[in-house]
Amino acid sequence: MEYTLAIENTPETIPAGTGLLLLHPSIGETDRIDTQFLKTDTDHLLVISTRTTAREVEQKLEHYEVDEDSATILDTLSVERGYTRRQSDHVKYVTTPEDLDAIIEETRKFLDSREGKLRVSLDSITEMIYYADEEQAREAVAEILDLLDEYDAVGLFHLAQGVHDDDVRDSFSELFDGVIDLDESGTVSSSL
Repeated sequence: MEYTLAIENTPETIPAGTGLLLLHPSIGETDRIDTQFLKTDTDHLLVISTRTTAREVEQKLEHYEVDEDSATILDTLSVERGYTRRQSDHVKYVTTPEDLDAIIEETRKFLDSREGKLRVSLDSITEMIYYADEEQAREAVAEILDLLDEYDAVGLFHLAQGVHDDDVRDSFSELFDGVIDLDESGTVSSSL
């Protein structure tokens, strides 16, 4: 199975099971890339948010005209911050971005309960490292990538470049099938 990849300066399609790393400036505009990835050639999508709340993700999806009916949001911040939360079929909660096992399990549940073309966005690895640590975050990312392969899904994982040294960036890059690089000017390049 092939998935359309509607992001400039990238291949037209990617095979099922592909995991892509989005490298971006720490203050970079990633929403445009993320939503281009999510809204094209997709039956169901999961947004794992370790950086923003479900409400903020919903606003982003609405603003960029992503089909919210096909979206499930995994919010890892609202519980820790004490915000009111209403679990539903489309919004799930994990207590903290540090609970990597719960993030992996919710990802598995999403993939196991949906059919068709499935996309996952994880925003962001940087926050996972901040809350847990680099080694645990790397293991969790590797497990989620294995799930994408198992369920013929595709994923886009965010990593802020300026926050991490080259060794961290390289250690995560090697986990992925390809890298999309968004520079400070908004220019996209890729190696897939």
